[in-house]
Amino acid sequence: MSTTVSINPYTGKEIHSYKNHSAKEVVEIIDRADARFGSWKKTSFSERSKLMRAAADELKSNKEEYAETMVLEMGKPISQALAEVEKCAWVCEYYAENAEKQLANENKETDAYKSYVSYEPLGVVLAVMPWNYPYWQVFRFAAPALMAGNIAVLKHASNVFGCALNLEKIFKRAGFPENCFSTLLIKSDAVKAVIENKKIKAVTLTGSGPAGSEVAATAGKNIKKTVLELGGSNALIVLKDCDMAKTVDTCVMARFQNTGQSCIAGKRLLVDESIAEEFVNRLTKKVSELKSGNPMDEDTFIGTMAREDLAQYLEKQVKSSVAYGAKLAIGGSREYAYFEPTILTEVTPEMKVFEEETFGPVLSVTTFKTVEEAIKLSNLSKFGLGVSIFSKNIEAVEKLVPEFEEGGVFINELVKSDPRLPFGGVKMSGYGRELSEHGIREFVNRKTVYIKK
Repeated sequence: MSTTVSINPYTGKEIHSYKNHSAKEVVEIIDRADARFGSWKKTSFSERSKLMRAAADELKSNKEEYAETMVLEMGKPISQALAEVEKCAWVCEYYAENAEKQLANENKETDAYKSYVSYEPLGVVLAVMPWNYPYWQVFRFAAPALMAGNIAVLKHASNVFGCALNLEKIFKRAGFPENCFSTLLIKSDAVKAVIENKKIKAVTLTGSGPAGSEVAATAGKNIKKTVLELGGSNALIVLKDCDMAKTVDTCVMARFQNTGQSCIAGKRLLVDESIAEEFVNRLTKKVSELKSGNPMDEDTFIGTMAREDLAQYLEKQVKSSVAYGAKLAIGGSREYAYFEPTILTEVTPEMKVFEEETFGPVLSVTTFKTVEEAIKLSNLSKFGLGVSIFSKNIEAVEKLVPEFEEGGVFINELVKSDPRLPFGGVKMSGYGRELSEHGIREFVNRKTVYIKK
């Protein structure tokens, strides 16, 4: 019997041991999901909406229960865990309110008596999801997928199986029919067979580039639609006319929330050299004041990283960059899975903290002389998820938007996901979109209907 052990990254102690599903059990779960699709796709939007609102109510009513599992399994500070649960409720409410009009038939002017596009569900959709936002990543897929009439099957990261089972519990408590949402307790090496199962119609993955490449290759071989939301190394571009106090606060939040473990975190600070010294001094002071500690304490902002091996890899990236000339302004030390909030200055593009994604509380600082140089530095990244630009001259900065190779451009704000806006990237950050009307239309059949008298 294969098992997966959940470890508390703050204490290093075992939380629970989970029995993994066998290959036979996986097939049975998918079979039941596919059988449910036959009836679920025929339900009305009003019925689905009622259930999705019930899921939102369940999340809000028991947010402490769900947040605590997150804290224990991946070390997220409790205040941020509670906020994540509340955001999940928001996306449920958003699609409960908007799905019907987002998927309404779209009339087209042709020479036919009547022609339109209808949006119809595909069937069972597999979601391969990461540990860093163990509820939000899933809900931003599941809420639109279920509202569209699809069935959701989740393969979650192995270190958050408790969260995965909670997700299944939330939909059951909300009253969704059995098998509308199912969790597979399997390891990564079992995913290929799941994708190859003929009853799986599409796949969405949020995770690393290598994982996305493998999933896309298997899905492509089997002619199945995929959406990939992969890594990011977002730039925070600080122009000399920024509101310095507000920009410092935003940059701290952009890099260090969720202990820096976010694909959309601002990881590369690009600052005009004329203000760099003052800006970095202010930034360093703010970071030094961030409270680290037990993630269950309400005033903790920096918790532990999710696993010791992740902290070890981040340490290697930092040490390598220092060896190539980067300077430690603050931080740099590690203890088990805890990594001290860190700022590196004098960073150049060939250093690992610039070239690679740093998935933890480490911010690199690079200076520039001109806006054109800042744009070039930002676009040097192999990733293209988002960029933040800070300036009081909004009209001038808005004209620069087409210059950035990104899925999103945020002016005077950190890059963030919002149910009302499409979310996703380009280049090595993946393809496809989640959220808004764009997200709900990813896993539907856009059916052309042409009627001639």
